[in-house]
Amino acid sequence: MTGPSMHGEAGRELSELVACTLNGTNLKTQRERWINVAKNFGIARNETADGLSLAFNDHPAVATELRALAEAENECCSWAAWSVERSEGGALVMAARSQGDGIAALHGMFTSATMGEQQ
Repeated sequence: MTGPSMHGEAGRELSELVACTLNGTNLKTQRERWINVAKNFGIARNETADGLSLAFNDHPAVATELRALAEAENECCSWAAWSVERSEGGALVMAARSQGDGIAALHGMFTSATMGEQQ
């Protein structure tokens, strides 16, 4: 890796290459899972200075799904750090953080799956 190190959650080194390693069926399945959880349980989508945060209704099944999705994203999209936390207001918040071109990529994600609206 050239240049300065980029670190995300818990000091995990982030890839400089903004690319997803999923393809075909795996990519389609991951996308469908995100759309399902956003459409049915999503509350808000907010762009942040270093990425994106998505808020969801707090429910054990939603928390399990979000953690599984974030874990998969940390593996396939190592240019960002993905985490799930509970906000002080009681919502589940998935945060994705990056640097450089990764921030713009995150800002462009999850725009077609309207949070909390049935399509």
